[in-house]
Amino acid sequence: MCDENIDGLILRSVERLAPITLPEMKSIKLMNRTDTKFVTSKAVLLRLLGMADGHYYAQHIGEACISKYRTIYWDTDDYFFYTCHHCGHAPRQKVRVRTYMDSLETFLEIKTKNNKKRTKKKRIQVPDPDTLGQEGADFVLERTHIALDRLHPALQNRFERITLVNYGKTERLTIDFNVEFRNFDTNRESGTADLVIIELKRDGNVPSPILDILRRLRIEPSGFSKYCIGTVLTNSTIRQNNFKPKLQNITRLIHKGNGRFVSKNKE
Repeated sequence: MCDENIDGLILRSVERLAPITLPEMKSIKLMNRTDTKFVTSKAVLLRLLGMADGHYYAQHIGEACISKYRTIYWDTDDYFFYTCHHCGHAPRQKVRVRTYMDSLETFLEIKTKNNKKRTKKKRIQVPDPDTLGQEGADFVLERTHIALDRLHPALQNRFERITLVNYGKTERLTIDFNVEFRNFDTNRESGTADLVIIELKRDGNVPSPILDILRRLRIEPSGFSKYCIGTVLTNSTIRQNNFKPKLQNITRLIHKGNGRFVSKNKE
């Protein structure tokens, strides 16, 4: 569910930022990086975008400055990747197939977070979300040591993303909202209403204008895994004790913005 009024204000705020194109983004891939996540509401995001003006570019793809994504996470029947995250294991991995809805390009990606909290992402392009092929199977086996036929599509999400780049081009900020989940095992769906997930991606501890803005807005770091939170919201039978405090904090934040998680059975 999304509020068209506030979404329109967010769009206009992004349009006011200086643009940067995809070709200009090539030098800022940050495939080996540190990630810091923050969670806030759409109302606070509007303030953040105003404060970012003069410090950040907004990525444009053609005429669009807000992109649409679809991601399918793969896991074992006993949710091995989810359980590793739930238990705080490191290194840990995620296997996902991401489609950039504006270009319809699809990539098979494996994210690995090590015990130093650095994230490495490897990916290959695939024809579509349902066709990973032998190259995809070899890619998964080589990097996870788990055969692709032991994995299955577990959770899908769809969301909208704003991408900001600081003027020094040393960091990237992704801002995700209107996240919708669908669980393939339980056939349940859920949405995050007013929630906004911000992720700061940078190679090391380079100076970051956004950190000062976040402090001024009293937005504290808060880990948020779309795969794990989406699984908790759509599968009541899975082990989730370690995520309950985070889920309670997120729920309080959403209620402050007069939003709520929306969960339902899909017929």
